[in-house]
Amino acid sequence: MYIIALRLCAQLILEDYGPEDRMKMELANMCEYLLSIAMTYHWLKLPLIPSTKRHDGRLLAAISVTAPPPAPPAMATAATDRTAAPEPAPHVLVVPYPAQGHTIPLLDLATLLASRGGVRLTVVATPTTAPLLAAHGDAVGELVLPFPSHPAFPAGDESAKGLSPALFGALIVAYAGLRAPLGDWARERSGGPDRVAAILSDFFCGWTQPLAAELGVSRIAFSPSAVYGTAVLHSLFRRMPQREDGDNESPIGFPDLPSAPAYPWRQLTLLYRTYRDGDEVSEGVRRNFLWNLEASSFVSNTFRRLEERYLAVPLADLGFRRVRAIGPLAPDAADAASGRGGETAVSAADLCAWLDGFADDDGSVVYISFGSMVVLQPPHAAALAAALERTGVPFVWAVGTAAPLPEGFEERVVAAAVTAGRRRGKGRVVRGWAPQVAALRHRAVGWFVTHCGWNSVLETSAAGVPMLAWPMTADQFVNTRLVEEAGAAVPVSWGGIQAAPEAEEVARVLEAAAGGQCAHVAARAKELAEEAAATVSDGGASRQEQDELVRELRELGSEPKE
Repeated sequence: MYIIALRLCAQLILEDYGPEDRMKMELANMCEYLLSIAMTYHWLKLPLIPSTKRHDGRLLAAISVTAPPPAPPAMATAATDRTAAPEPAPHVLVVPYPAQGHTIPLLDLATLLASRGGVRLTVVATPTTAPLLAAHGDAVGELVLPFPSHPAFPAGDESAKGLSPALFGALIVAYAGLRAPLGDWARERSGGPDRVAAILSDFFCGWTQPLAAELGVSRIAFSPSAVYGTAVLHSLFRRMPQREDGDNESPIGFPDLPSAPAYPWRQLTLLYRTYRDGDEVSEGVRRNFLWNLEASSFVSNTFRRLEERYLAVPLADLGFRRVRAIGPLAPDAADAASGRGGETAVSAADLCAWLDGFADDDGSVVYISFGSMVVLQPPHAAALAAALERTGVPFVWAVGTAAPLPEGFEERVVAAAVTAGRRRGKGRVVRGWAPQVAALRHRAVGWFVTHCGWNSVLETSAAGVPMLAWPMTADQFVNTRLVEEAGAAVPVSWGGIQAAPEAEEVARVLEAAAGGQCAHVAARAKELAEEAAATVSDGGASRQEQDELVRELRELGSEPKE
C-alpha cells in the first residue's frame, strides 16, 4: 500500500506542477527515492514463512528465512533521471551437505563470495546445522528447513556427525527430500528480484541438478574434497568396477586418471562397496553422483600446486567439466580461534596456553585427531595409546566423545607429566570438538597424526605441519596417497578400520618423526604452506579462480529472464 501511495504522490506532483517548477520537481524526486527504498525492502525482505504445503504426505514446519540487507539505491539527481531502483545483485542458493567436513568449507566459500560483493547468497540449513552459520555473521542469508524424513534413515538424526558409516548412503537419499520444498520456495520468488539465479551445492546433493533444470538455472557442484578424490568417487559410480571372487585385496583400477592408479577393494569408499543393484538407497546414491556430471562446472577446495596433474586437463570422471581450484578454504592465523566448526570442548586460548609450555622446544608436540566422523575401534586406540606411552612423545589427542581409550590411560598421562617434567611424557586428551586450526598453527606442534580427511589435509597444509597419515575409510586412502606423493606425509598404517597396526609399529613412526629422521617431510610441509598462502593471495591462482567464480555468478544473474 505504501508503495502505491508514494507512486501516486510523485505522479500527482508532476501532473499538477509540471517539470518547470524546480521545488516541486525536487519533491517528486524525493518521492521517487523513497519509493525505490520501499520497493527494494519490499522485494528483498524474506520474513518467517509458515508453510501449509504437504510434500510426500508430510506437513512441513515453519520455514525460517533471513537475508542480508540490500544496498540502498542511488538517489535521482535530475528530473530526467528518475529511474527505478537498480537491479539487485544476483541471488545464489547455496546447499551444503549436513556433515561438518562438507558444511564448513562451503560456508567458508559462501562468506568469501559475499565479501567480494555483487552477489547475494542464501544458505540452506536444517535446525541441527543452522548453528554453524553463526560464525559467519550476516554475510549470507539463511533458509532453515525441517529435515526430511525417510523410512531408511532413523528419525531424530539430521547429520553425519556420530552417524554409523552404514547409514551414510541413507543420509544422502533422505536429504534429497528437500528438493520439493526448495523448489516451491524458489518458484515463489521466480518473478521478482529474489529469483534464484544459480545453485551452488555440495556434490553429495546431486539432486539439486534436476532442481536447477526445473528452475531453468545453472548449478555449480562444490567438492569439499581433492579433485583426485572427487574423480575417483565419481569414476566408481560411472564405471561400476567389480572385484574378483569377493577378494578384498582385488585391485580396482582407474584408467581415465593420470598414471592410472589402482586401489585394493577394501580401500574404496563404503558408499560404493555396499552398493546393491535395485536397492532404493544404493540406486539413489549412484544417481546422486551421476547427476553431478551434468553440472555446469565443479568448484574444489584444493589448490593447483598440490594437484597440478589432475587440473591440467578435463577429466572424464568429472564429465569433462571445468574444475575451479579455489582453496585452501582454511582460516588464516587471525581467525584460527573462531568457532567455524561449532562449540569446542576446550577454548583455543586454553589449549594454546597449554602448548606454550613447550615453546622452548618448537615442534615437539604431536597433535592427534581422526575427525568428526571416524570413531576409532578399540584395537586402534589401544595401539596408539601404547605407542604414546612407550615413546613419551608430548601430544594433544582430540578423541571426540566416543573414543574407547584404554582403561587408566588418561590418569597415567597426568602422572607421567608430574614425574617426567614439563616437556617429557606430557599429554593432553580433549574429549569433544577441538580448536584444530589454532593447535596446528601453534609453534609447539610439529606433527599431525591424522586420518587424512580433506579438511584436515588442507588445514595442516596451510599451517605447514607434516602429517603422520593413518587413513580409515571414505576418501582417506586416496588423500593419503596424494599427500605422500607430494612429500608432506609419512604413512602410519594402511590397514584402515579393519586392521589395527601393532603398537610397536606406531611407536617406530612416532620416534622417527620426533627424532628428526623425517626432516625432509617436515621441510616439504613448510614449502606447501608457502605455496598455499601464495595461491590465495592477490594474484595467486586460487584467488583468480575465486574472482572468476564471482564474475560467473554475476553473469548468470544478468542473463535474460524467460
